[in-house]
Amino acid sequence: MKKRVLSAIQPTGHMHLGNYFGAVKNWVDLQQDYECTYGVVDYHAITMPYSPEKLRNATWDLLINLIAVGVEPQHLFIQSLVPEHTELCWIFNCFCSYGQLTRMTQFKDKSSEGKGEDGFISAGLLDYPVLQAADILIYRADYVPVGKDQEQHLELARNIAVRFNNQVGKEYFVLPETLYTETPKILSTADPTRKMSKSAGDKHYINVFAEPAVIRKQIKSAVTDTGDTPAGTMSPGVQNLFEMLKACGEQEAYNSLMDTYHAGQLKYVELKETVGEALVKLTTPFHERKKELQANKKEVKDQIKASSAEIRKRAQETVKEVKELAGLMNVRY
Repeated sequence: MKKRVLSAIQPTGHMHLGNYFGAVKNWVDLQQDYECTYGVVDYHAITMPYSPEKLRNATWDLLINLIAVGVEPQHLFIQSLVPEHTELCWIFNCFCSYGQLTRMTQFKDKSSEGKGEDGFISAGLLDYPVLQAADILIYRADYVPVGKDQEQHLELARNIAVRFNNQVGKEYFVLPETLYTETPKILSTADPTRKMSKSAGDKHYINVFAEPAVIRKQIKSAVTDTGDTPAGTMSPGVQNLFEMLKACGEQEAYNSLMDTYHAGQLKYVELKETVGEALVKLTTPFHERKKELQANKKEVKDQIKASSAEIRKRAQETVKEVKELAGLMNVRY
C-alpha cells in the first residue's frame, strides 16, 4: 500500500511563483508515489480579519488554480465541508496544554499582525495549531511535507497523538513524519532579501497565471545587484533568478549561464530574458487550463463537492473510532 501524505493550504488569493515552486509543484509530484489528500483550509483563514464573500471566492479560485497546475481533483477537499475536523479539534484541545499553544512561534508573530484597532485577537488564532493537528491526524497521514516554519506544528500534532494514545491505552494514531523534498525558496524580484509575498505588494510577487507580457516585464525589472554583495559572491537577486530557472526544469540553460557567470561573462539582460521565457513556457499551459476550468465552473464545483464527500468518509471513520476509544457517545448508543 502507498504511504499517506497530507498537506493543506489557506485560500489567501492569487497563487504566486513562491507558492507554486515552494509547495504546489511538490503536491503534483507526490501524487505519483503516495496516497495524497490535499485540503483548502478555510477554517484556518477566519482566524484573522477577513471578508466572507472574498473568502468563498478565494476558496473556489484556489481550487481551480490547483487543478490547473496539475493537482488531481479527487485528492482535493474543502475543510469546512468536512466538519469532523472541528469535532476532532475539540477532543484534541483536551490533550494539548495552554502553555504549548502560547509558545508557538507563529502565534506570537500573527497575534501582533492580526490585532485590530480594538486590540482583538481571536481565540482561534491561539488554537489553530490544534485544528491543524486534527487536519493531519484525522486522515492517519504517514508524512506531512512541511517547511522549517511548520516543524513546530507537526511536533505538536505528534505530541497530541502520543498523549491520546497513552490515555486510551492503544497505539491508535500514527505519528506523522516530516517529508523533506527539494522545495526552492523563491524571493521577491523587487527585494531579494525577502521571500516572495502578496502581503508586501504587487511588485513583490509574480502571479502564476499572469499574462506572458507581465511575467517578462517583472523579470526584466528584477533587482540583480544592490552593490553590497561581497566580492566573489553571487548576489541574492542573481541567485534568485538562477533558482527560478532551475525550478522551471531548464537545467541545460541553467548550466550554460552558470558557466558564463563563473567565467565572469554573465550579462544580466541575457539571464533575465532566459528566465522570463522559461517562466512563460512553464505557465502558459496552466493559463490555458485555467480558462477551460473557469468556463466549466459548475462542473469543477461539483467535482470538489464530490471529492470532499468521499474524503469525508475517512474522517468520519476516524472520529467514530476516536470517540469510541475516548469513552464518548456515538449514534449507536
